[in-house]
Amino acid sequence: MKPLIVLTGPTAVGKTALSVELAKMAGGEILSADSMQVYRGMDIGSAKIRPEETQGVPHHLIDVLDPDQEFNVVVFQKLCRQAMEGIYERGHIPILTGGTGFYIQAVLRDIDFTENEEDTGYRRRLEQLAADRGPEALHQMLAEVDPAAAGAIHAHNVKRMIRALEFHHLTGEKISEHNTREAGRQSPYRYCYFVLSDDREKLYRRIEERVDQMLQAGLVEEVRRLMARGCRRDMVSMQGLGYKEILDYLAGDITLEEAVFRIKRDTRHFAKRQLTWFRREKDVIWINKPDYGYDDRKILEVMDGHLRRAGILP
Repeated sequence: MKPLIVLTGPTAVGKTALSVELAKMAGGEILSADSMQVYRGMDIGSAKIRPEETQGVPHHLIDVLDPDQEFNVVVFQKLCRQAMEGIYERGHIPILTGGTGFYIQAVLRDIDFTENEEDTGYRRRLEQLAADRGPEALHQMLAEVDPAAAGAIHAHNVKRMIRALEFHHLTGEKISEHNTREAGRQSPYRYCYFVLSDDREKLYRRIEERVDQMLQAGLVEEVRRLMARGCRRDMVSMQGLGYKEILDYLAGDITLEEAVFRIKRDTRHFAKRQLTWFRREKDVIWINKPDYGYDDRKILEVMDGHLRRAGILP
């Protein structure tokens, strides 16, 4: 079984800096498990690592697509597998880092996303329904055919609701049952799955500070540049936190103050949902930062011990 290290946690918890130090310690290369950092030109709003912050550690799955290109878990899994082959060939260990738990699970458990025959007409009808009657109409449809999925998917996450309804339409099976079955698969890797966490109030304060820093760094100007390149509100890339709110501001639908309020609020909610996801995962090693006095050296020592006991490091 090939080695794999996972370092995840809620947004703004400090994964990026720690992942670089972990990669240097373990002889690893970093794979970004992030649904926004994959896009070129989306740097500030995605909190993308800057070149000088990498300290020479190779990073993969960053800046590989243009914002008008489709990106989903199937594309991520394919790109990730390709990158991991190269990392293993170089004798290094892949370190999967980011906050998108579904993407991490897809790689860690090698989940089968074999595509069924697509019914693009059905998908278009669902998209039109969401546009005409709002995402709540889709959520009600999903609740009728798959209550468990409706409970797990946010009522405004149109993309995931359409995927769940489309899966049921094509197969007659509930996607919640499919996901439960696939999540129970054994991993083909020898792995350690670290989840970095912090006290909730401190995490929320960091989130608010990060949003303020993004505004100071030029988030509004970044979104303006993306609009000039033809990016629209209905693109998958523009659904990311920070981008859709600033697009609404630039369209004159809300004030900048309201946009910032929404970004902070929704990012806090997102962090809460991330933690809920990770608590459901099995074989997770929780790293609570206050337990180590916020000292990354102590945290790395603990991680090193886990990696050696798992046979990932000699």
